[in-house]
Amino acid sequence: MGWGTNEALIIQILAHRNAAQRKLIRETYAATYGEDLLKDLDSELSSDFQRVVLHWTLDPAERDAYLANEATKRLTGNNWVIMEVACTRSSFDLFRARQAYHARYKKSIEEDVAYHTTGDFRKLLVPLVSAFRYEGDEVNMMLAKSEAKILHEKISKKAYSDEELIRILTTRSKAQLNATLNQYNNQCGNAINKDLKADPKDEYLTLLRATI
Repeated sequence: MGWGTNEALIIQILAHRNAAQRKLIRETYAATYGEDLLKDLDSELSSDFQRVVLHWTLDPAERDAYLANEATKRLTGNNWVIMEVACTRSSFDLFRARQAYHARYKKSIEEDVAYHTTGDFRKLLVPLVSAFRYEGDEVNMMLAKSEAKILHEKISKKAYSDEELIRILTTRSKAQLNATLNQYNNQCGNAINKDLKADPKDEYLTLLRATI
């Protein structure tokens, strides 16, 4: 590629283009040189500048895949990046991020999250990145009441990593989960977030609250 140190030129080309134009640049580069622009940038740029350039160049799904991969490379302090990707994207966007991850790294995001996490964190994060949640407004009130009771039982016993609790929080649609949390409030007299508050330094509980 040969422009590894010419950061000014890269900024001039990429920073002043919109997403569609940057995509066209990638396609033209591949057609002209038979190489992937992203891989060439990845191999030639310094780490900090590389992150900025990749953020410009990647589409949203690829960017999520890149951020998740960067997070799995570090042993601590990056679970929040994975949580953001898993909890704030639509089901379709998360699915596209998983596809982009597999295309770029030749393995699944679930594999990497499972490999780089342990214990309770693994039990929570792997289902979150694997989920494909229903996004409609339909709600089953009987199910909401039943699962609110289950949540209360598990939380009362401080069984915060119980499989049923994690299944409810990581697989239900937003509408269904909201109905369940409202039922929890009605049945228990207080919000689930209050019952999940413990040591503010407990990262797992903080992550668990973030799923709600």
